[in-house]
Amino acid sequence: MKGLYCKLSESAEQVRFVIQETEIPNVLGSHCVKVQVKACALSPLDIKLLKDLKLQRELVPVGREIAGVVLEVGPKVTFFQPDDEVVVRKPEKVSWTEVAGTIRDGVRSYTALHTLSHVTAGNTVLVLDGASPFGIITIQLAHYHGAKVLSTTLSVEDKQFLEQLRPTIGVQESLVARVINMSDGKADLVEVCLEETGGLGVDIVIDAGVRLYNTDEETAIKKLLPHKHDIIMLLAVGGHWVTAEEGLQLDPPDSRSLFLKGATLSFLNEEVWNASSACQGKYLHIMKDVVEKLSNGTFRPQLEDPVPLYEATVSMEMVQKKQVRKRHVIHL
Repeated sequence: MKGLYCKLSESAEQVRFVIQETEIPNVLGSHCVKVQVKACALSPLDIKLLKDLKLQRELVPVGREIAGVVLEVGPKVTFFQPDDEVVVRKPEKVSWTEVAGTIRDGVRSYTALHTLSHVTAGNTVLVLDGASPFGIITIQLAHYHGAKVLSTTLSVEDKQFLEQLRPTIGVQESLVARVINMSDGKADLVEVCLEETGGLGVDIVIDAGVRLYNTDEETAIKKLLPHKHDIIMLLAVGGHWVTAEEGLQLDPPDSRSLFLKGATLSFLNEEVWNASSACQGKYLHIMKDVVEKLSNGTFRPQLEDPVPLYEATVSMEMVQKKQVRKRHVIHL
């Protein structure tokens, strides 16, 4: 059987992806499940996390966002049976590619909006880089719950795309109340958000990374991200800031501002669901709900045309370097 693997090295820039033959044992272990993978979505690997977990193997398998069918189970497996669809049961009108391409962003969106920020109808939600695969699903979920959605974009094309987003059912209003294009450097994010909220501020901010300091060494993309001070300034009293910036550093004045607003700061790490067995019931419920919303049209992911396995190394390299704007899925 062929598989896609990451070849780790000392430097993140030197990571390579290869397709390797691998042997499957004839006899499954007691707690093992053998799955025929129909589709697998690709997301950037967290190389630092792999090294923190001391996964020092030469080759690390790539791709956990799968959709497929159980072929065989070990003698002590009770939750799955042969012919079961995994990782969730797939509705008939939804393709394997759509399921695989939505499950990760759906779980991240639920974690951000439900688990961490407790979104409710009437909230104002700011989604940074809303035209990304994660941003689009987050916008759709926030709108579904009756929130007013604001979003930033990194290009004129992304701005035009978000302004044309409409729900599949109900009133055909735009999903995004205000799209803020950051690419030309003219928009003042704080000013726009306060204007849209009557000076009260945004209830929930879900970022796609932030700038910690102003330096001349920042990349062009990094310079388009909001500064951490901007996020704090535009937050409402009692607001929630959900960040994907794992190295976020707050100075005492920053903490003081958050304290005075009674605001909360949460870190968005979708891997945390695997850290406790007590969370797995919620995790399964979220994945089931993600697929239901995919089936009824609430979620409409932005997917590239599926590619065969022999093209997976090229696709994965582009994904790892964050050179793609749509979710890439391997069709098997």
